[in-house]
Amino acid sequence: MQKWSASVDRHLQELVTEGVLEKLSGGVYYVPKKSVFGKAPADEKNLVRSFLKDSRFVIVSPNDYNMLGLGTTQLYNFRKVYNYKRHGSFKLGNRLFHFIRKQRVPDVLTAEFLLIDLLNNINDLAEDQPSLLSNIVKKIKKMDAGKLRRLAQDYGTVGTRKFLEQVPA
Repeated sequence: MQKWSASVDRHLQELVTEGVLEKLSGGVYYVPKKSVFGKAPADEKNLVRSFLKDSRFVIVSPNDYNMLGLGTTQLYNFRKVYNYKRHGSFKLGNRLFHFIRKQRVPDVLTAEFLLIDLLNNINDLAEDQPSLLSNIVKKIKKMDAGKLRRLAQDYGTVGTRKFLEQVPA
């Protein structure tokens, strides 16, 4: 942009005022797409990729746990971003992201990883824990035990690994 403008900040502000660009956070802008409902929000993955300037991350929402069929019912309005670079909570646009720096980040979000993540964060959830733990035990018996063990070793907390060791095969 500096190649075409002597005052980048001023020109960015003009584009925001005209509605051509939308400012999401410091230094992060996007071109909003029009939909029948108005301006469509920025794509979550592209937004995080631009913010991190890296593509090695995975976005997890506690809402994703509902896909496991364990009886979780609560809805949450934040996302966790496991990544190699940033740590802390950031509001990008109108969405809250909790960036968590990890040594390892999975390439894809699988049911097994979601189960490990749920166990890691079970104390932070507004769910009926005894019922949820009972459903988790039933679910574990239907999943690939070897894959769960490997994922627990790579991504699980000590408590998660101990819990999985206690579940009969």
